[in-house]
This record gives sequence, structure tokens and C-alpha cells, in this order.
Amino acid sequence: MTDPRHADRDPEERKENRRVRSFVLRQGRITPAQQQAFEAHWSRYGLEYSAHEIDLEALFPRPAPTVLEIGFGNGEQLLHAALHESARNFIGIEVHRPGVGRLMNALAESNLSNVRISNHDAVEVLEHQIPAHSLDEVRIYFPDPWPKKRHHKRRLIQPALVALLATRVRPGGLLHLATDWAEYAEHMLEVVDACPQWRNRAGLGSYSAAPEWRIQTHFEKRGVRLGHGVWDLIHERT
Repeated sequence: MTDPRHADRDPEERKENRRVRSFVLRQGRITPAQQQAFEAHWSRYGLEYSAHEIDLEALFPRPAPTVLEIGFGNGEQLLHAALHESARNFIGIEVHRPGVGRLMNALAESNLSNVRISNHDAVEVLEHQIPAHSLDEVRIYFPDPWPKKRHHKRRLIQPALVALLATRVRPGGLLHLATDWAEYAEHMLEVVDACPQWRNRAGLGSYSAAPEWRIQTHFEKRGVRLGHGVWDLIHERT
């Protein structure tokens, strides 16, 4: 999600004979350095998609609690987490190649080994590759709000996804969402609060304060300067 509200937005309603996705795959311009990252670093950081469960213990150099970030954009938040939460392993999912390339270059520059990246549809990765109750936390920051009513069905945060995430997160694990779109915040809160497998840490119908592990990215800072609000939701797996 290179820019969650612009890069992914579909200007026209399309009739498709496949499952509706939460993104439109528009790769944008990839720089030579970002393209080179795939050639130089994908074998180290890339997680190829397959319809088979992955062994998380074999995926990383050492076993540790695993955090999944869906839609990491340019990787600014995920890089910070990998550097400052070194006792944890991270899987990042992003469909846009420029952001994937940029993050891989940054990971290699810091010689980090606790991150793996999937350049594939998050729902398919969750359904087929992530084992049940294997994740310590899922983070989804600033997903595309799809503000037009006719596009709401494309929103990532829907009852089916929230229920699927509950099968992949261990009891006691967390689901952390954030958005700067007020109506989408209300939608997300209603959806997650309604799922019995998730308990709102702030209480039903309430938002959480931004936790210390979520940094204010350049994208968010720009929105704050423009007067946008930001809402965080933190739910615990029951």
C-alpha cells in the first residue's frame, strides 16, 4: 500500500468473476535500485507464495514470537519494528513491488535477519501459508478506506477477514489496526468488536491510544499537518 488512499484506488467499478480483492495492482514506477533489490535480496528476504503451510521455525534463524504486518507500504514502520523489537520475527505482506524493493534494500543495509516479505495477496497467504494460532500479533496500518459507498466491499477489514485472523493468532495475541479516515475507523471498530474471538482492550466501542511500537510515519505526519485525525484499535485474542 504505497499510498493507501491513492495508489490502490480503482476509479471504475469492474465486474469480475473472481473474489473481490482489497487492492488494485498498480505497480507504479520501480526504480533501478528497487528492481535490483529483488535480484540481490529476494532469496534472503522473500517468501514465495505456495498453497502449503510454512514452518515458521524453519523460516527464521531462531524461533521467536512472530508479528505479521499487512500492507507495509514503503516499509518504514516494519523496518523500525525489526530494529527495535529484535526479540521478535516479522512477516510483511505488500503487493506493490516498489515498496518491497525499498524495504529489502533497507533490511540488507542494516543486515537484519528477522524479517521475511511476501509480495502476494494477504488473504491467500493467511488462508494457505500461515499456520493456525502461530502469530503473536497482526498489524494493519492505514489500509485503503475505499471512501465511495459502492467500493466499501473492497475494504480489507471485513467480518470474514477478522474471523480468519482470529484463527491465525494465538490466544492472548493482538490485532492492531490504525486509520486516519473517521468513517472507516467506525466501520473497523464495529466489525472487530462484533467478533467474539477478539476483546477490545479499550472497552467495547472505544479506541486505544497509539502504542509506543507504532511510529508516526512520513505519510501520517503529512496527514496530521493537514488536520487528519488518527484512530488506533487494539484487540486481544480470547
